[in-house]
Amino acid sequence: MKPIIEFCLSNLGTYSYKAFEILEKDSNLDLVEYSCTSNCELCAESIFCLVNGEPVTGNDPEDLVKNVYLYLEENPMF
Repeated sequence: MKPIIEFCLSNLGTYSYKAFEILEKDSNLDLVEYSCTSNCELCAESIFCLVNGEPVTGNDPEDLVKNVYLYLEENPMF
């Protein structure tokens, strides 16, 4: 089972699309786009995605990518 990385379309449109492009090149991840992830306050304030259902943020797209991999390293699925 691959880690699931979920992106809100609103956040993709304003902040996180570059991070999405970087992460989608990793065949060990499943990326999903939703019209809304029900994290509106977080979405309005920061670059973020959900990693296995948990919010992960970054200061910029590259930082978000780094934090996604850090989260996965610190929270193995098995």
